[in-house]
Amino acid sequence: MLSRKKEIPEQLNERLATSGLRFTPQRQQVYNVLLDTRDHPTAEEVFLRAKHESPDISMATVYNCLDALVTCGLVRQVNVNRAATRYCPNMNDHCHFYCDDCGKVLDVNCTSAGPVAGAKVPSGFQVTHYELSLRGRCPDCATKANKLHH
Repeated sequence: MLSRKKEIPEQLNERLATSGLRFTPQRQQVYNVLLDTRDHPTAEEVFLRAKHESPDISMATVYNCLDALVTCGLVRQVNVNRAATRYCPNMNDHCHFYCDDCGKVLDVNCTSAGPVAGAKVPSGFQVTHYELSLRGRCPDCATKANKLHH
């Protein structure tokens, strides 16, 4: 059995190739940053984390790598209102929970039997994917808010 580190470059290389793109160490580094924490970082946060492993990487390179990863279907963009775009390597169908207090973005499992099951899609339309966002307070912020009010 291959280790996770061996599987990822092969998957990344295959996805890039089918999109007409080539594998680069920088794309691997940016993808690793996204996989390591899975906290939906902004491009700037990806850049700062990537600099630890690759001090010579530039912001433009990070943007180009993120664009390539989105193009080849390994990463999706997550937008919260007018805030900076965030990046998510979870390509399974899921929703996002946004904490209005601290700004965390978390994955929430939403199966087809979940919130979208009751959606009325007009006749003739075919749903290929969905994006659903939930907003509120994460457990840490809810605990802090409850302590302030008691």
